[in-house]
Amino acid sequence: MRNFAGIELRMISKSTIKNFLGDIPYSAELYWHLRQCGKPLNQAFSLKKVEKALPDWRAQASGALKSNHTNHQRNVVLFSTLRYWVEHTTIMGMTLAGQGNKVTLIYLPYANWQKPLNKFDQRRQNTYVKNVLEIAKPMIQPISLLDMPSTPKQTIPDSLMTSIGEVSVRDTQYTMQVEEFDQNSNSEASKLYHFRLSRNLQAAKTILAWLDSLNQSQYPDIFIIPNGSILEMGSLFQAVQSRNIPVITYEFGEQRDRIWLSKNQEVMLQNTDSLWETFQETPLDETQWNKIKSLFKARQKANLFENFSRKWQGTPSQGGQLVREKLGLDNRPIILLAANVIGDSLTLGRQVFSINMTEWLIYTVKYFAKIKEVQFIIRIHPGERFIEGPSVSDLVKKTIYPIPENIKLIEAEDTINTYDLVDIADLGLVYTTTVGLEMAMSGIPVIAVGQTHYRGKGFSFDPNSWESYQEILDDFMKNPTSLSLSRYQVEQAWNYAYRFFFEYPSLFPWHLVDFWKDVEKWQIERVLSDEGKQQFGKTFDYLIGEPRKWTANSNGGI
Repeated sequence: MRNFAGIELRMISKSTIKNFLGDIPYSAELYWHLRQCGKPLNQAFSLKKVEKALPDWRAQASGALKSNHTNHQRNVVLFSTLRYWVEHTTIMGMTLAGQGNKVTLIYLPYANWQKPLNKFDQRRQNTYVKNVLEIAKPMIQPISLLDMPSTPKQTIPDSLMTSIGEVSVRDTQYTMQVEEFDQNSNSEASKLYHFRLSRNLQAAKTILAWLDSLNQSQYPDIFIIPNGSILEMGSLFQAVQSRNIPVITYEFGEQRDRIWLSKNQEVMLQNTDSLWETFQETPLDETQWNKIKSLFKARQKANLFENFSRKWQGTPSQGGQLVREKLGLDNRPIILLAANVIGDSLTLGRQVFSINMTEWLIYTVKYFAKIKEVQFIIRIHPGERFIEGPSVSDLVKKTIYPIPENIKLIEAEDTINTYDLVDIADLGLVYTTTVGLEMAMSGIPVIAVGQTHYRGKGFSFDPNSWESYQEILDDFMKNPTSLSLSRYQVEQAWNYAYRFFFEYPSLFPWHLVDFWKDVEKWQIERVLSDEGKQQFGKTFDYLIGEPRKWTANSNGGI
């Protein structure tokens, strides 16, 4: 075996060698050019389709800029990581450049957020992505966060440090599908947390140093960041916010041709306050009523609806009476708890008075285990069928076993439609699931204990403490009709549901799911044509910081 610098190679691990070579200038870059022939490090971060499309995207964006004489001239910075987000921000950046904006695309060429990558391979992958995105010039300026100066001594304010720590906790919870873990243990969750914290802090320090290096004319007018709640996307959102730079975060729901947008907030919080403020006193017209009723019916019957890409139930509705017979229910009042999936992104960081959803579940199960005057149904989220991780079912069985006769546990795979359970319920309990909204639409009083988007909109009971939660439950136990919703509240629930499903999402050409099919349909030149401007113009204006104006229309939000 040959020696390298006096060290026998057989005694050194492959990873150690790569880290050693990773510190040698140009070693990885030269290796990539000579040995990889323009290929990615692995297929998990292959930009082959982007590489093929970029010349056309550049030509279309340039042509639109020349022919339309658009001149927005906003200094826009986009950030992304992971292959699919890099693809998405690239076409978004090209389109914004075609409108006349100065666009910088900052990216991290990571294919995996859970495992470290040795320096040599990291630089090889970085070289590959840089080589592909060079084609986007001069319409957009791509910059790798890895190429920015390393600044280990960059000062992080305590408040920002806390926020990044919270992002890292969410990263761990989401990845491991857990809500509780010991950050200082030797567990896999703890190891992942510290890895995520290190990466998130490095990203925040680097972007702050980059901002400090800019002169006034270079300073961004706005940042655009996918998601904004997890990974380096969440870390950069917090860092940029600390400098009072406007930030747009965006994500996608189940509707095709739609996007969720939020300014200076994490979009996953789904803040609908301004939307509801605009529409809460505007009754639905006949067309709107028919549309939301059709959607609700499709959800009940486990059918697809219009541009929605998934079903909400695996089993069609069988009717409340059949479910009563199937579960052996009697005439005692029925309380339905509709659970979220543990570690679901829409539950993380949504606690109001409990530590998390798990603590609330345990408390509530113990409460009703002692009360035989009611029947307590726990509906495990059907989505648990498709994930690995702790189950609400296991949590319930661990809390009370054997399960008392007044408690019915509906497993994720059980062939029972949730809406049949809603049909027979007298009271609903939810953390953040949308089933709570649909309970109110069905005239069922619902207690929303997590910070869900429909909380505080006038048709749910929203406790802010354990004491107030207990008080609401006790009131129901004394008089099951004491929490009954008025007709106005039920109508408001329907009104809100329409606004949330059909006004809150904005029209947008490219969904993250089936992205390349959308690109075939909506090339940049078509998006920037008069036809495209008519459909998506207000959305792109909002992306660069224009004020959002909610207006009633048949095509969704802005």
